[in-house]
Amino acid sequence: MGLPTPELDDRRFQDIVDEAKRLIPRYCPEWTNHNVSDPGVALIELFAWMSETVLYRINQVPDRLYTKFLDLVGISPFPPAPAHADLVFWLSTVLEHDVVVPKGTQVATAPVPGQPEVLFSTIDDLVIRPPTLIGAMTATADGGGQVRDVWDDLRFEGGVVRCFTSDPLAPGDATYFGFEGLAPGAVIRLNVGASIEGIGVDPTDPPLAWEAFVGESWVAMPVHRDTTGGLNRDGEIVLVCPRALSPLTLGGVRATWLRVRLLAARPGQPPYRASPSLSSVTVNVLGGTVAAEHAATTGPERLGRSDGSPGQEFQLSHAPVLALRDDEVLTTTTPDGVVWTWEPRADFASSTGEDRHFVLDGATGTVRFGPRVRYADGTVRQHGAIPPDGAAIMLSSYRYGGGSVGNVGAETLTVLRSSVAYIDRVTNPFPASGGVDPESVANAKLRGPMTLRSGQRAVSASDFERLTLEASPEVARVRCVAPNLVGDPVRLLVVPRVRGRCEDHQLDDFELSDALVEQVIGYLEPRRLIGTTVDVSTPYYRGATVAALVRAIPGRPSAIVRQRALDVLYQYVHPLVGGPAGDGWPFDADLTAAGVAERLETVDGIEAVEEVLLFEADLRTGERQGRGREVLALDPLSLFLSFRHQVVVR
Repeated sequence: MGLPTPELDDRRFQDIVDEAKRLIPRYCPEWTNHNVSDPGVALIELFAWMSETVLYRINQVPDRLYTKFLDLVGISPFPPAPAHADLVFWLSTVLEHDVVVPKGTQVATAPVPGQPEVLFSTIDDLVIRPPTLIGAMTATADGGGQVRDVWDDLRFEGGVVRCFTSDPLAPGDATYFGFEGLAPGAVIRLNVGASIEGIGVDPTDPPLAWEAFVGESWVAMPVHRDTTGGLNRDGEIVLVCPRALSPLTLGGVRATWLRVRLLAARPGQPPYRASPSLSSVTVNVLGGTVAAEHAATTGPERLGRSDGSPGQEFQLSHAPVLALRDDEVLTTTTPDGVVWTWEPRADFASSTGEDRHFVLDGATGTVRFGPRVRYADGTVRQHGAIPPDGAAIMLSSYRYGGGSVGNVGAETLTVLRSSVAYIDRVTNPFPASGGVDPESVANAKLRGPMTLRSGQRAVSASDFERLTLEASPEVARVRCVAPNLVGDPVRLLVVPRVRGRCEDHQLDDFELSDALVEQVIGYLEPRRLIGTTVDVSTPYYRGATVAALVRAIPGRPSAIVRQRALDVLYQYVHPLVGGPAGDGWPFDADLTAAGVAERLETVDGIEAVEEVLLFEADLRTGERQGRGREVLALDPLSLFLSFRHQVVVR
């Protein structure tokens, strides 16, 4: 099937004639006879016929050439983006020496008949190092940062450490553990000796939080396994440390610190009536966590030999190609053995004839060297050096891959493509995210005119929104809020790309990562006007609960009808795929019971929608606020997010 023919100009014969006649009073006010018999009108119709013929020929230009036109002005379709995931490598046994998982270690999904495997490669070296416990402290919530050293009580036999020392117990009390040699991303096992002192708590759901010090704050750590029942009996606690850790000095001891903190009990969660006590704590390392991306590494690859002419192009064996890293180097070697190293550039606009620059088109895997350009004054200028005649061109290594196929689920990356000493298994505890398919030609055609109109400068609100979307594939939507006063920042309300079922999405899924915020700000920095400041944040998400009473068509299973209705509601009231157009709930748009009823009536199996009530819900506590209403109003800086819809089927 061929590509659809684009309409570059949709004007027809009569449109051109009418447009020309409307211009007559402006340029020839003395021309008053506009009848068909007038010779001037006959000339207008003649040229309109000729223009329509030219437009017809222009409209036969296929999308491939339209894309080439955009490429000539520096606008190319975006290449695919690779998905990223955290991989946990587990040791086969407890070791007393370091284990290194080298950068580029490949992990794949389990083979499935009829489906290609998805391959991930680690981005950095992973060092799994045995840590040493060197300190322990306790602190109260109202202690003003004062800590009490309990290390001697913990390391010598017969000592007992009371974890939470306030009387009565207060949320915020904590016990700190200091480590030496604790590597970022390490998976550690705390072997705990404890007695049943922390009475009252549910052993399967204790109000505790394990946290690590990172930068200037404490961040939560996932608990992989806890057999102590909330520090109430002997057992082990397996923790996954963040991939960034920072040293801290507590009580005169400088170490990498982890802590267990007492939380306020949730509604229905039993609290501690007495503090748990510890008699001993030892530590072992079980594995480590490292970042990986949906990409395969290949190389070194020989591209060919230079013929000494300007504007040479060479094709890599694989595409699309990801952005080159510092250790991925392009070199040329002359027949005399002289080696030159070349630097990648986005274009040759500022390159001179002495600069060893090249341009890599990641979408096609094409390597280009500098062209020779003749200017209007007759001068000829070389943009970028030319590899010497006969020089062999070599790329040390490169990575290729990307696309939405890399957004695999949790616990699916389990196959080691090459064995690593002392590594027993590997897995990804969380789903991979960030994979985006290459930009379609249709979207590039829409983006091209907007890019040319603004010139890659952030001036208007629409410019900020468009450039923010270009900054990262992880940006799904953005709303620019112009400042009210001179000197106020331009606010960008960013909705990140969240994957998975709409029903499973929670408030924390829409939190902006530090890396995404830095990427957006870094992209806008050279494009903003001098004196303009940018503030990147999220919209305020308001929980919305729909309670609906519907009547099913006789003979249709109620359970199936109810599930279909819930699926429609979770998709309709959603920041990314909701709203009347299905491209995300609009800013400024209220949620109405009539609109919900209209959407439910399209569900297969529903005969009638008898009643719809709307409730505002607290996305943190889950509590409904107020009574059921027919309209939930939305302010310009907010978006609705579904929360526990209820459907009753008669």
